[in-house]
Amino acid sequence: MTIHRRTLLSGAAAAVVPAFLPLSSRAAGVSDNEIVLGTHLDLSGPVAVAAPPMRNGIQMRIDEANEKGGINGRKIKLIIEDNASQPAQAVRAVDKLLKRDGVFALVAPFGTAPNVATLKRVVSSDVICFAPFGATTMFRDAVGDDERLFTIYPNYDTSSYAGLKWALSNLHPKKIGFIYLEGQFGDVALKGVKQALGERGMALTVQSGYKGGDIDFSSHVSRMRAAGVDLIFGATAPRETAAVASELKKIGWTDVKFMSATPGRTQIVTALAKADAEGIYGIGSSPIIPTAQAQGAFRAWVESYKRRFGIEADDAASQFYGYADWFMTALAATGRDVTAANVVSALRKSNYKGFGSYEAQHFSRKNHATPEWVQIEKVQNGVWTKTSPLINPALTS
Repeated sequence: MTIHRRTLLSGAAAAVVPAFLPLSSRAAGVSDNEIVLGTHLDLSGPVAVAAPPMRNGIQMRIDEANEKGGINGRKIKLIIEDNASQPAQAVRAVDKLLKRDGVFALVAPFGTAPNVATLKRVVSSDVICFAPFGATTMFRDAVGDDERLFTIYPNYDTSSYAGLKWALSNLHPKKIGFIYLEGQFGDVALKGVKQALGERGMALTVQSGYKGGDIDFSSHVSRMRAAGVDLIFGATAPRETAAVASELKKIGWTDVKFMSATPGRTQIVTALAKADAEGIYGIGSSPIIPTAQAQGAFRAWVESYKRRFGIEADDAASQFYGYADWFMTALAATGRDVTAANVVSALRKSNYKGFGSYEAQHFSRKNHATPEWVQIEKVQNGVWTKTSPLINPALTS
């Protein structure tokens, strides 16, 4: 199996865009020589530590296209705005992208709350939103069956369900604690956690929520210990995942296992927590290949990334590069007649496998990437290491 393969195929995944959809022939952001794309990321808020590789991954793919003359003769312009993980700021950022910049599409905008607050604005402007990062079930709830929304990231409920179900079968915990970010992320992950426990006739022993920006997790971990849990499931972002892992080591609680939902299984966690991350489990949504082990096309990409940005690539960089790559590949397949309807059609026919993909995926009729591949990994010797085979959450029940 090659590490990087981009294809657009007709087949079982292909579908015709239903005629009733209000997709116009208007092509905002498209001129004879240019296509304008936009995104909004957390550049200054609680998840800002993760933003640089995300931004770099998207920008690198666009730069590569422009260095080769663009897409079908048009250069690609990318405009990035800061949402600070705040819905109100995201609304201002999106209004600028839509009204002042006139973007054709948004590619990989970050955050559950920022996207829930803005998606209706985006699709109502006949603008495609591709690969928004966050609780994708809530994104669909925000816009219904609008065909201009394409989601890729595994749903927090299904991935949490698959991960905890694996843990119950393989780690055999008796009491489960839940530490979670209050709001949409925690709510959706909790749904999957409760489903996995319910199938075993179990219930959560204790749960403890935190707010975005919190840095002290001593009280949350103390609650878990007082309740006697033997597995903590964390609906935690990278920085908070590292903080919980460090608190566990600080108090010497060595007989509890800690598993993070998909956003917390990143190289940022091992970089922040260092030795404290040893032994924690995470639900992976994309492969983590240490740069020292990179080979072939991926090795060439890693070296190119370092030349461009002066730092080593991580999993977030390759993942967001892949999001941009999938969109750009479909854009290229559209030809010169670039409209929302034509790009939607090309995306719905696509089948994609990239650096940030476990295996090839296509879009379901509701434009969600399937299968929702996840993999359980454990930090061993400072590296996230495969612990389970690939899991399709749709087949775990």
